[in-house]
Amino acid sequence: METATLDGKAIALGDAYRHAGKILKEAAFPLIAGLGADVAGARAAILLAEQLKGAFDHLASRETLADIDVKRSFGMFTTTANEARLRGDCVVLIGPGLTQAWPGMLERLALAEPPRRGAQAQQPRKVIWVGPDGDEAKAVPGAKVIPASVQELSGVLAAWRARFGGRPVALDAEKITLIDALVETLRNARFGVFVWSASTLDPLAIEMLQALVIELNATTRFTGVHIGGRSGASGVTQTAGWMTGFPPRTGFGRGYPEHDPWRFESSRLVDSGEADAALWISAFDGEKPAWSRADIPLITLAPAQAAPSRGLFIKVGQPGVTHDAVLMGQETGGMTLRRASAPTDAPSVAQAIGAIMAEVSEGAWR
Repeated sequence: METATLDGKAIALGDAYRHAGKILKEAAFPLIAGLGADVAGARAAILLAEQLKGAFDHLASRETLADIDVKRSFGMFTTTANEARLRGDCVVLIGPGLTQAWPGMLERLALAEPPRRGAQAQQPRKVIWVGPDGDEAKAVPGAKVIPASVQELSGVLAAWRARFGGRPVALDAEKITLIDALVETLRNARFGVFVWSASTLDPLAIEMLQALVIELNATTRFTGVHIGGRSGASGVTQTAGWMTGFPPRTGFGRGYPEHDPWRFESSRLVDSGEADAALWISAFDGEKPAWSRADIPLITLAPAQAAPSRGLFIKVGQPGVTHDAVLMGQETGGMTLRRASAPTDAPSVAQAIGAIMAEVSEGAWR
């Protein structure tokens, strides 16, 4: 497998770095997007965007910003997975695909075991799963399953909150009886936990969920565990925060960082023509860009199996697989070193961007 290609034809790696530098240096407003990388790769990418006076965005920004929007406009109760496992006597899982978004969720939360701390220690743990995917909930023995489509999740949460507040809902008597029983379960919890992924909830639904948490906390304890976005989104967001003060969808066009979730959304920038060159990074699984425009000068950093037939491609290693990587660990809620499970000599994203940045800085392409 080639380490670098241009329109599907193999080129030398040094030539690829020089060509990448030329593309980015000649662009009026280059975009650094995808950002599927570890902390070192994210740091290098953001520094490159700053040097080029371009913008950067992550491929899972929609999910990340849904949670952030609620945090900065409304506030949010959250805890760690460890606290949820030790104290949670009522765990409510919201939506499908949670075990895909967080493969270690069931093992980490140990939902089949009783809580170990507090007055609820060793009491049976109640687990409720709203709208799981197919057989997903069978992995949790005894879980109460509430069927619901993704489109119905907001309505389910709204009905729970209304009934908790003693307000009427436009449902038949049988459904109201079921909801009132569930609300009573929440009310009687000593330490309740909602678990969700913003891939299935929009900001308004998350805000409603947090409003219910606030109301529950008037008489008991309730909190939440939100599952971060794919392709290292949480670690990239943390990195962007300490480097610029903002999450992804930030631009440097005026010489300083500006955050605007609409203006610096990658697909909008490309499809509108505002960005005239793009560096796409997807080192975990080679996910493709979502924009529709095909003629933008494009540089792709991805694993070998994701080589595109168009544009410039440079193979990079997978974080935590081909090289050691620092990533945000959902299990701990903090940065974690992942040792390489299958080391190779493929360059990391940080190394590839370092080589591109050297070409940009020195103008070696001239």
